[in-house]
Amino acid sequence: MRAFLPARADWSAATPRDVLAGVTVAVVALPLALGFGVASGLGAAAGLMTAVVAGALAAVFGGSSLQVSGPTGAMTVVLVPIVARFGPGGVLTVGLLAGVLLLCLAVARVGRFVRYVPVPVVEGFTIGIAAVIALQQVPAALGVPAPDAHNVVVGAVRAFGAGPVWPAVALAGGVVVVMLAGARWKPAVPFSLLAVVAGTAVAEIWSLPVARIGALPASLPAPSLSFLDLGALWSLLPSAVAVAALAALESLLSATVADGMSVNQRHDPDRELFGQGIANVVTPLFGGVPATAAIARTAVNVRSGATSRLAALVHAATLAVILLAAASVVGRIPLAVLAGVLIATAVRMVEVGSVRVLVRANRSDGAVLVLTAVATLALDLVTAVVLGIVVAGALALRAVARSARADVEPLEAGDHTEEERRLLAEHIVAYRLDGPLFFAAAHRFLLELSEIASVSVVVLRLSHVSTLDGTGALVLRDAVEKLENRGITVLLSGVRDEHRRQLEVHGVRMFASTPEAIEHARNHLRQNGTLP
Repeated sequence: MRAFLPARADWSAATPRDVLAGVTVAVVALPLALGFGVASGLGAAAGLMTAVVAGALAAVFGGSSLQVSGPTGAMTVVLVPIVARFGPGGVLTVGLLAGVLLLCLAVARVGRFVRYVPVPVVEGFTIGIAAVIALQQVPAALGVPAPDAHNVVVGAVRAFGAGPVWPAVALAGGVVVVMLAGARWKPAVPFSLLAVVAGTAVAEIWSLPVARIGALPASLPAPSLSFLDLGALWSLLPSAVAVAALAALESLLSATVADGMSVNQRHDPDRELFGQGIANVVTPLFGGVPATAAIARTAVNVRSGATSRLAALVHAATLAVILLAAASVVGRIPLAVLAGVLIATAVRMVEVGSVRVLVRANRSDGAVLVLTAVATLALDLVTAVVLGIVVAGALALRAVARSARADVEPLEAGDHTEEERRLLAEHIVAYRLDGPLFFAAAHRFLLELSEIASVSVVVLRLSHVSTLDGTGALVLRDAVEKLENRGITVLLSGVRDEHRRQLEVHGVRMFASTPEAIEHARNHLRQNGTLP
């Protein structure tokens, strides 16, 4: 456990710039925390409390010096159906269970495996999340109650049919325009906060008939386990698994992005899972929703000059001060304004350039990206990621299997060296197998070998076989038996040490080098009278 605990070295890189970076991130995170809290169904106070508690704990115990954690849009998408089915207590219980699962994943050292998630899956997942977040905000942006719908697309369509409240539409649209235009003009300026302040001021000055966030607690709540329903734990476990999987995936991807944006920073994936586990175990005790690292806030942190965990800690402390000192002011923010913030955030989540490159560069990558995005919108996030990984893996296996080949084209004198022509005259042919020989390529390999004819001895050169699994070894043995049943002797040469044991079990004759195998073949042909 010592590897997961904070150390003095974690703070050795702290500088005064971290304080400024932390305040800057807090300014950006405030409207997002409020908006995601409202969107989750537990209210703005829950979102703000999540940013404070989870932000501080993940900063201290996490595996990245630059990560900023809190409520996120992706997590909100998962929480909405849990709230609808189990209520607020179910969400808090799911968060605690997910935290325990994340601690188990950290101890099991599974953090390193996130690097195997294909980029098209990540991009498609991001596009799907962005679409879901934007569609979730349609009712609030139109100023109408959220309709009861099992799907965000259906809910958005029904919201349009309810008739918009035009002041709410104007506020939401104005915030979207200010944020998107401002981000292109001055990326370093926190236009999200400026848009929230301006939208709230307009609503107050003209007394617009729009819904507000409502009263926030004027003090930090005491920790409590009163929400925990032991009888519902088994029913909530599948939701907890989904939340833990999403928290692990989003946090580790965010940490990878942070490493790429910095110079000397490298995160510890298993410790990052541990930090997120601690954060999600404790945050529900204070009424907060499940949390994860946030790519957007982490990017702001890095760009603001952060060099250590102090920046994320200052971010959490700043939000705590805002919660304690300005709760009444924050409660006057219109819901339509927060809807505009989240819609603009969803638009900015999609990297159009990366998507265009993936779609144009490779048809398979484009198909995986589209499939993952559509599945995220139509099903749920974890199912979409699993489906994307499975399809991407299947396409990758197909590509790798196609790369495996045996040179079995018709042999003509003009295509080969003198040595090869002499071997053909002696009824001997040597084929070199290239690439992996595993379950996905084995059937094709067997069909190719079955076409060999008009020779007495076949030497299979395996020095270029990169992978050989049990299926490949079994198919190779079957191919040898089929050829020998036709009177063709098969010899193997250049077998790698790591492949030799699998082939020895099947009793296939192997030689260290191709010249040795050819010499053995000539002696065999002399003995049976084929050669003089």
